[in-house]
Amino acid sequence: MNTDSVKDVTTFALEGLALRTGDLICTTDGEGPGEKGQFWWLLGRLIPGDVDHIVIYVGPGGRCVEAAAKGSVVAFELSGPTWDAPAMFDQRGVRDLLYGIGDPVAGRGLDSEDPIRLAAANYCLDQARQAKPYNLNFLDSGTDKAFYCSQLAYKAYLPLGIDLNSGVGVPSIPGTGSIIFPQEVWNACRVKRRAKP
Repeated sequence: MNTDSVKDVTTFALEGLALRTGDLICTTDGEGPGEKGQFWWLLGRLIPGDVDHIVIYVGPGGRCVEAAAKGSVVAFELSGPTWDAPAMFDQRGVRDLLYGIGDPVAGRGLDSEDPIRLAAANYCLDQARQAKPYNLNFLDSGTDKAFYCSQLAYKAYLPLGIDLNSGVGVPSIPGTGSIIFPQEVWNACRVKRRAKP
């Protein structure tokens, strides 16, 4: 998959929702009836909140980056204007449903959003280019050597002045404050667009 840097902010329509470079595609685990869908649904129940996974839209076209179940940070292409987890399974290794689009940049009163969007997208593409491994140590969200999905988004935006570790919508359990949960990333976005149920 193409991991070349992005130079311009681009847009894409997914399930009728507008995506801009740097936006976050938020999903919930599970995909229809059957054993495979039920397995992913059960896995998602282990993660607090409605949002189980974060994908970063980088563009152009349907190009995205995620810390994937396949074991590393990968770039992949959306299968079209609809979220079709079975069609993207070989690229991603995940079966999930679109929950919504989170915009971590809009609504913050910034003079210029484009440089922030491009910097975050290129950070993610750089991690995919290096095929950084999946981070199984969820308590170590500060590392740049390995990533889990929501940690990748968090690390992409933190040096740009946007902290996605909101703590909102997740249980307060001693010792877990450093975990970046997908739900709190969704909640940290000031502009959200929900997918139709």
